Amino acid sequence: MAVTETDPSARSPRAEKTRATIADALLSLLEEGDLQPTATRIAERAGISLRLIYHHFGDLEELFREVTQREGYRIAGEVELVPADLPFAERLDRVVEQRSRVLEIVTPVCRAAVLHEPFSEVLRASRDAGYAMAEYEVTQVFAAELGPLPADERRARLDALALTSGWPAWNALRVSGRSVDQARAALHRSMELVLLSPHR
Repeated sequence: MAVTETDPSARSPRAEKTRATIADALLSLLEEGDLQPTATRIAERAGISLRLIYHHFGDLEELFREVTQREGYRIAGEVELVPADLPFAERLDRVVEQRSRVLEIVTPVCRAAVLHEPFSEVLRASRDAGYAMAEYEVTQVFAAELGPLPADERRARLDALALTSGWPAWNALRVSGRSVDQARAALHRSMELVLLSPHR
């Protein structure tokens, strides 16, 4: 099988730099609100020829993969697991502060991803990985509150937390005119209610 420019083992440092430049150009356009930028716009922003985009990325899925990986690295730098042995109020405050910051950062990319997810396995996988990571965080940080619950009740609360503290809920608040502070307050209150409501 022929080795192509899209094969990671075949890429030179120069090729990797160009791919990163293209991905960063796409991310910058999304952050500015251009949710479906054309290849021409991406090339202009990256300062390269249109031909180079198709040379370095065999298809749109490959470009999405590069962008989601770079966005994942950026988010990883914003996330730190909150110690589970802290008092509940402090754990909740720290999780909410961190999650609201991350949700605001990823909003431009998520808004664009929603348009392409039905047609992109890469974007659907990235979305599902994000949900799994968020659930893992909550399960670890709030083990004292969730651990003693019966399995079906714990599952129901994790699902409720996903509904109230995920990006779709955050975005709904932001597009309806809520400020970041107001959205953060709603996130804090909803997580508190779900985590501390008495088990029937």
